[in-house]
Amino acid sequence: MLQLDSFIEIAKSAALLAGEYIKDQQNKDLEILLNEGRDIKLQIDVDAEKIIKDRLIAESSFPILAEESGTSNELNDFYWVVDPLDGTSNFLRNIPISCVSIALMKDIDPILGVIFDFNNDNLYFAHHESKAYMNDSELSVSSITLKSDATLVTGIPAKKNYSDEEFKNMISDFQSWKKIRMIGSAAMASVYVASGRADAYSENGIFLWDIAAGAAIVKAAGGKVILQNLTSDYRVDATFTNKNF
Repeated sequence: MLQLDSFIEIAKSAALLAGEYIKDQQNKDLEILLNEGRDIKLQIDVDAEKIIKDRLIAESSFPILAEESGTSNELNDFYWVVDPLDGTSNFLRNIPISCVSIALMKDIDPILGVIFDFNNDNLYFAHHESKAYMNDSELSVSSITLKSDATLVTGIPAKKNYSDEEFKNMISDFQSWKKIRMIGSAAMASVYVASGRADAYSENGIFLWDIAAGAAIVKAAGGKVILQNLTSDYRVDATFTNKNF
């Protein structure tokens, strides 16, 4: 039986360490390692990931799937999923919507999630035997039942080409919601759903490390999580709602 309370403390400490490091770098010259197509990578992504991995390796024996370095070794039933800086482009442009995201997976089921919104010093966390929290406050999804009253948070995944059909379907769906938001961080979008600030998040072809922690938090906050069509490069189709959509 996993001691999820102890593992969530490990993830929280790793997220806080990385987040504080990232905050310290905010006003410094940021080294860009990759800026190609719609993808961008900073040295700070790599450095923050090492901070997280060092803590997770020191405190647990689970393998790690991380955005920048891939898999630490063969993934088994339980493994960590790490996004050291979700919203890198926002961070580079001083848009304060970015975070550290850490999840513990059982197969393809996120059972624990920690997201540190370092811009606002808010730590979101939950596991599948707990409630969801932001700092000391319990979280709950919204009770809105009509799309015409609801806010959908979404995004356009970082791939090179999109078909006209993809955009046609996206726009058709947009018309049924009261408001649409694209904020540049899937992890932050998920905690907005968990805290009732938005009512749904949906994105196809999003990387697992972008949404795994948020999935665990949304579920613990009373929401519905659908993850499907996992690909070999760890992209998934993700939908999180308040259970009414």
